[in-house]
Amino acid sequence: MAALLARAFSLGGGTYTGIEAVSNGLPILREPRAQTGRRTMTYMALSLAVTATGLLVCYLLVDVRPQEGKTLNAVLAGAVFGDGAGGRALVIATLASEGALLVAAAQAGFLDGPRVLANMAHDGWVPRRFSTLSERLTTQNGILLMGGASFAALAYTGGDVRHLVVMYSINVFLTFSLSMLGMLGAAVRRRRGGRIALFGIAFLLCATILGVTVFEKFEEGGWITLAVTGLLAGSCFLTRRHYDGVARQLRKLDKALAHLPEPATGNPPRVNHRQPTAAILVGGFNGLGVETVKHVVHTFGHSMKNLVFISVGAIDSGTFKGEAEVEALRATTESTVHKYEDLAHRLGHPAAGRYSVGTDPVEELDRLCRSVAETFPHVTFFAGQLAFSRERWYDRVLHNHTTLALQKRLLEAGLTVVILPRMVERGSRARA
Repeated sequence: MAALLARAFSLGGGTYTGIEAVSNGLPILREPRAQTGRRTMTYMALSLAVTATGLLVCYLLVDVRPQEGKTLNAVLAGAVFGDGAGGRALVIATLASEGALLVAAAQAGFLDGPRVLANMAHDGWVPRRFSTLSERLTTQNGILLMGGASFAALAYTGGDVRHLVVMYSINVFLTFSLSMLGMLGAAVRRRRGGRIALFGIAFLLCATILGVTVFEKFEEGGWITLAVTGLLAGSCFLTRRHYDGVARQLRKLDKALAHLPEPATGNPPRVNHRQPTAAILVGGFNGLGVETVKHVVHTFGHSMKNLVFISVGAIDSGTFKGEAEVEALRATTESTVHKYEDLAHRLGHPAAGRYSVGTDPVEELDRLCRSVAETFPHVTFFAGQLAFSRERWYDRVLHNHTTLALQKRLLEAGLTVVILPRMVERGSRARA
């Protein structure tokens, strides 16, 4: 009896996913978010308990039995409303209402899935472009990806609800189990006894449901679910490994920060807008940017009398948390530009800066560059671009091409753009 109850409970565990939708959507709830989320989860749990209990009681009262080609709810509705014309209309209306509710519930995946993808992209587990809020925004890319995966699942299962529910339940409780395990680990590290008990019980519950579902449904789609999920997880680890390898290669350039020229004495030279000017697109103040500036000065310094630094702080999923984060990004971007201006003064060149923040870096850079071109009529734009030895197809997927997109726009406006490649050697540690 205990095994039968555990099996029934586990195979019906998908009803917990309403609470999951609330937890994933917490960032878009109104303030105070924690209290709003707690209240919403309470309502969800109560409504779920009342609905499930009411259905079970109705099954017992009406003596609902499984019928070929019908769900239990369809059998229940038919028994309650009868076989007359009016009864059939009420049955259809009831089932249509259930279908509409499921369609509305499915939107939680399209609402929260791209947000999860954006968080993963911010940490380097999936291509970084999923964290960008621009004309190729995160939501659009995420919805297209998940929509394509949904069509693939429908094609594979032929629309068989039994297989689809199995695929859904296994992945849901896999994520639940991992989430509870992570929270349990955090509680153990902080030695918070109450939370250790809470997350320990939650982890055992989710892991038990996951284990029973996999065991019972392994041959009914469980194995393909585990295979696809494993391949997806493996690709995430390879993506993170690639980004970590590139970051290690770029950190080698940070040695340039230890060999900056001495601070300039006296007043810095003044900018002459009529003189030839080099406008350099920069990101953070790091070795890559410093090496780019030194390269421009060394190669074109005799002809370029002014240096103008242009930087855009990209408002992505990691910074789009509120007004305070956006202002902090603006302050960081401004500080970066001032640091490059100081570097130019140390190198003996007049310097100016332009900066802004926005969701579309290409759009913002295009606007700033055109503004600089109006102020400095004899300007040449310089931008760095990562280049890989033995470039492979996934390099174009994992890395954006902001400079190339900007170059196309500026060339159409009749402006000169020079792209300086920064070669990244593909070693064993940087290989994806």
